[in-house]
Amino acid sequence: RWKNWWIRGILTLAMISVFFLIIYLGSFMLMLLVLSIQVKCYHEIITIGYRVYHSYDLPWFRSLSWYFLLCVNYFFYGETVADYFATFVQRREQLQFLIRYHRFISFALYLTGFCMFVLSLVKKHYRLQFYMFAWTHVTLLITVTQSHLVIQNLFEGMIWFLVPISSVICNDITAYIFGFFFGRTPLIKLSPKKTWEGFIGGFFSTVVFGFIFSYFLAQHQYFVCPVEYNSETNRFVTECEPSELFQMKKYSVPALLQAVLGSETVNMYPFQMHSIALSTFASLIGPFGGFFASGFKRAFKIKDFADTIPGHGGIMDRFDCQYLMATFVHVYITSFIRGPNPSKLLKQLLILQPEQQLSVYKTLKSHLVEKGILQPSLRG
Repeated sequence: RWKNWWIRGILTLAMISVFFLIIYLGSFMLMLLVLSIQVKCYHEIITIGYRVYHSYDLPWFRSLSWYFLLCVNYFFYGETVADYFATFVQRREQLQFLIRYHRFISFALYLTGFCMFVLSLVKKHYRLQFYMFAWTHVTLLITVTQSHLVIQNLFEGMIWFLVPISSVICNDITAYIFGFFFGRTPLIKLSPKKTWEGFIGGFFSTVVFGFIFSYFLAQHQYFVCPVEYNSETNRFVTECEPSELFQMKKYSVPALLQAVLGSETVNMYPFQMHSIALSTFASLIGPFGGFFASGFKRAFKIKDFADTIPGHGGIMDRFDCQYLMATFVHVYITSFIRGPNPSKLLKQLLILQPEQQLSVYKTLKSHLVEKGILQPSLRG
């Protein structure tokens, strides 16, 4: 038991160290990390299906699985390029064609794979082939779409990437520690080693960690500014005037806590309040991604997704909760945080044809005149 604890502990510290090194290297390296993890998780799940269903004789199965992965990645990352790199695309004619017809090309690529699957159907393997076709598409849904959301969150600001991911990691570690030393009461049958003591200890530890970690990150532009591509320098930049979420404000302390804190007010960043919501989800709902993975492994009688990391299992074993977290963060941002983005709108206007830009200008001017913001006599 202690040997396993030391192995897990040392490798956890090693992985955290590598993670912080990649953060230091910048946003682009983080995106490559997310893509690498996605590919490895996909490989682990597909390999399980390959072994469980004894799909050794299925024609084209592995080739088609990787082909569909390329198709879906082409679609999602093409959408990202069109959305965030409009100025860069405008300067290169060959990319303009690819972006203009991106969805048609993506559909054509997928349709090619679909036809190849139909042509590969063999009479004695019909049912098994459709099992594996469904297995591939569910795996794509779990890995590719979720990793795409992770990158979307990253573009909103590195803090929206780091706090959720770190909260899940913190919850995983602290729940394991509390369960290891104090665990007595089983939490769920799917994971016999999980205990209520670990679950509750992990919750409070994660909320405190997220609150404090957010305080330090919110002080630096590198973490709070949206990640944007500078076409002049051909690099990602994180420079901006921090939004209100990352500007210190004074808050009134509830009466029940005034005696504890010894003050009626407290200064903090508004984002720290949001970090409580993120940490709460990471510690209360996030573990259900792990429980789901445990149920999946029990259904197919396997201990781990793979043996990539000693003491931890496969990459998917470490990131089963992260994918659920990524979806929540994306929904949270779009529901409660994101507002109109003048910078992104301006980029889209700049790639229009001159006559289209002029039409937009005239419409906007007419609207401002009607609202009394501009004088009718104003020329421009």
